[in-house]
Amino acid sequence: MEPAEGSSLHHVAVTATTADHIDSFHQALDLVARERRYLTMMEALPLPDTRRFVLDMINQGNPHFVATVADQVVGWCDISRHFFPAHRHRGSLAMGIIPAYRGRGLGKRLLLAALNQARASGFICVELSVHADNTRAMALYEKIGFIREGVQRRSVLIDGRFIDTVNMALMLDEQ
Repeated sequence: MEPAEGSSLHHVAVTATTADHIDSFHQALDLVARERRYLTMMEALPLPDTRRFVLDMINQGNPHFVATVADQVVGWCDISRHFFPAHRHRGSLAMGIIPAYRGRGLGKRLLLAALNQARASGFICVELSVHADNTRAMALYEKIGFIREGVQRRSVLIDGRFIDTVNMALMLDEQ
């Protein structure tokens, strides 16, 4: 789905994900994953697995937001609460935007929506890992308040190329 030339993103809705979004979310996830550049996964999991993941996120009250245009998902942001009781104050953030909608402020809208729900749901810390060569994403995260906590060297291997991963975190109770 291509935006109109010079169009703004006012026609893009950012909403909490529902079961009705799952098929389109799966398509967007697969599109970004197959770029083999921004995500660790190189293709989306099978649709039944994606459906199970999203429904679990919704049922557990974890933040999961999508950006849609005419009912088609063009981006997402989610925060998965950690499983173990001693870590339940923390969550891991994941997000992506299909190519035609990047660089226009949509990532910030998605990120703020997910972080607002995380704060309201009692999350204290939101963590993420980003490929070290994804400078645009790191700049957004830092603008929002994420701090770089470390680098995992050669943490990703895609098509014979090692990529370092930058670990970042945001303490919601310090904002």
